[in-house]
Amino acid sequence: MLKYNSHLKPHSRRLRSGMTDSERLLWSRLRGKQLLNVQFYRQKPIGEYIVDFYAPRARLILEVDGSQHLHQDHIANDARRDDWLCSQGLEILRFTNLEVLNELDAVVSVVLETLNELMDGNPPNPPLRKGGLGTSLKSASRWLRG
Repeated sequence: MLKYNSHLKPHSRRLRSGMTDSERLLWSRLRGKQLLNVQFYRQKPIGEYIVDFYAPRARLILEVDGSQHLHQDHIANDARRDDWLCSQGLEILRFTNLEVLNELDAVVSVVLETLNELMDGNPPNPPLRKGGLGTSLKSASRWLRG
């Protein structure tokens, strides 16, 4: 289980209630285990960071970046953040707001393809009963930009 800074929990809750239009749109396609029966969480604290979307079963993070992420200081911060998250064995996919808003089906297709790769092309097991153990999945670092 990944640890997180408990002081981030209230901030995470605020972010969930103030999601951007592109985050809301992507969430509408991720929620409720719509993709391969994989559970996603939104605005999830991991370590000292809060990620936009996280699928623990696949160890996959999805980030939806606004135009501010194109500025030099944000690029450096994102690189440090991604390096740390990848060092925890997590896979990261980044999409821009415009990609999500204008090409949602293509974004979902990339997420679905990545889930298939991370899960070795096998569909996930049915949901486990309370107290069950999950499976460990291999992961790698991936950067996708349009």
